[in-house]
Amino acid sequence: MTTALKVKTSSLPGSRLALEVGVPAGRCKASYEAAMDKLSRSVRLPGFRKGKVPKPVLLQQIGPLRVKASALEELVDSVLRDAVAQEKVEVLGQPSLSGNFEELLEKFDPAKELVVTLEMDVAPTPTLKSTKGLSAEAESVAYDPARVDELLDQSRRQLATLVPVSDRAAAMGDVAVVSFTGIFRDDKSAIEGGSANGLDVELEEGRMISGFVEGVVGMKTGDKKDVECQFPDDYPEEVCRGRKALFAITLDELKGRELPALDDAFAQQASDKKTLNELREDLETRLKQDAEQRQKNNRHEALLKALVDQLDVELPESMIKEEINSLLQETAAQMAQQGMDVKKLFTPETVQNLAEASRGEATERLQRSLALKALAKAEDISVADQDLEAKIKEVSAGFSDTNKIDPQRLRDAVAEDLLRETLLSWLEENAKLTMVEAETEDKPVKTTKSKPAAKTSKAKADKEPASEAKTKEKPAAKASKSKAKAAE
Repeated sequence: MTTALKVKTSSLPGSRLALEVGVPAGRCKASYEAAMDKLSRSVRLPGFRKGKVPKPVLLQQIGPLRVKASALEELVDSVLRDAVAQEKVEVLGQPSLSGNFEELLEKFDPAKELVVTLEMDVAPTPTLKSTKGLSAEAESVAYDPARVDELLDQSRRQLATLVPVSDRAAAMGDVAVVSFTGIFRDDKSAIEGGSANGLDVELEEGRMISGFVEGVVGMKTGDKKDVECQFPDDYPEEVCRGRKALFAITLDELKGRELPALDDAFAQQASDKKTLNELREDLETRLKQDAEQRQKNNRHEALLKALVDQLDVELPESMIKEEINSLLQETAAQMAQQGMDVKKLFTPETVQNLAEASRGEATERLQRSLALKALAKAEDISVADQDLEAKIKEVSAGFSDTNKIDPQRLRDAVAEDLLRETLLSWLEENAKLTMVEAETEDKPVKTTKSKPAAKTSKAKADKEPASEAKTKEKPAAKASKSKAKAAE
């Protein structure tokens, strides 16, 4: 049985802990002798069989410092494991020596006790200054009936037939077939990639750099025109950022849109609904649900912010880095789902920039999670076993093959989501929440899959039900399934 170590603990800033460990002389000696035995078995010397080198000869050949270094490395590793286990420390990240290894090596005498000081990040203990009397303001989100007509108009435009136009000038909403060449205004140099022939351009705001679409509007087929444009400061190509350009544009062809009639046939083409009334009702339902969900999200965002304002915690650096890595993995997964080459895009420089940019979000996510954890402890809030089992059953039903699910991972994910819902409900009941500045529902709810009009004379969309706008917050069943998906 290993002799108990003499350990003195002290707290450090940033949720770090120092363990000052007194290592008995006997353990130091045993480590040194073990290192000698290991080296004697591995070192080859002329005239001796492997593993048969006498220790005095070995010391003469490799030097005592190498033996001490090997012994100390093994000693520090074993002492770290034993001290952490003995003191029941929840370590985050990789512990380190206080000071450097060379300094400790100079002090190391196998015949004497050695004092080793280890530093490590530890799980923080979040506390709340108060859980009573919290107040917050959240923006209300109102359902806007006019959005139904707007969405129907968008679908009609997506399903419109493009027809040649020759009797009028180009207008917003048309598709212009243009040829152009571009130069920078300051030095008259050609813009790399700044020329094209027969390019279809939808005349809509934001389709091209500032000034281009506006310059084409008003032109007639066959017209030529020099148009001044401005590259934005965040343009992907660095050489173009913030610079003015001049494009010599020729309007080769102009196409207008013939919109389909707003009738049952359109509803069947735009969705899986049989009548226009059914489509309207479906859009209305979805828009109302989306407005309700976003208002709920706004309430929760405001309450979480108020709760975090009461939080007292120091976040260890290793915890922040781990959360940043999680964010980067989520970003990579989303990009992969969109068909992007993640390996090509995630260069070391890009990863570093993304990591730096994600630090604030990572910190905020951790603070919210720890604030909820502290609230659960302070108010003794938990999830009932029967509720947990019912939700696990509900989520499991959504998997195609339950044999591929990690039961413990699923249970943990569902429990986490249910507890979060319970805590947020508690906050809604116990905090003072004021809804302000009502805004109209403005997030897109599609009725069709859009296709660029420039690529086809008639942009027909696949039949599909109107899709709900995405929200920041997932229902517990969806969130739990997402977290457990990796187990499939």
